[in-house]
Amino acid sequence: MKLSARNQIKGKVTDVKLGTTTAHIKIDIGGQIITAAITNDSAKELSLAAGKNVYAVIKASDVMVGVD
Repeated sequence: MKLSARNQIKGKVTDVKLGTTTAHIKIDIGGQIITAAITNDSAKELSLAAGKNVYAVIKASDVMVGVD
C-alpha cells in the first residue's frame, strides 16, 4: 500500500459499530485508541472486525489545540 499521507499508524481493530450509514471503528495503536468514522459500505468492503490489523491513515491540513 502506497499513500501520500505521512501519518500512517499501524494498529489493531478492537471494535466495529455499524450505524444507519456510518461505522465507528476503534483502533488500538499501542495502548491508545483512535476512532475512525467511515461508511458502513467501506467497513464491510474492508472486512473490518475486532482483531484485524489495519493502518490508521490521518490526512489533515490543520491541527487544533485546546486547553482547560
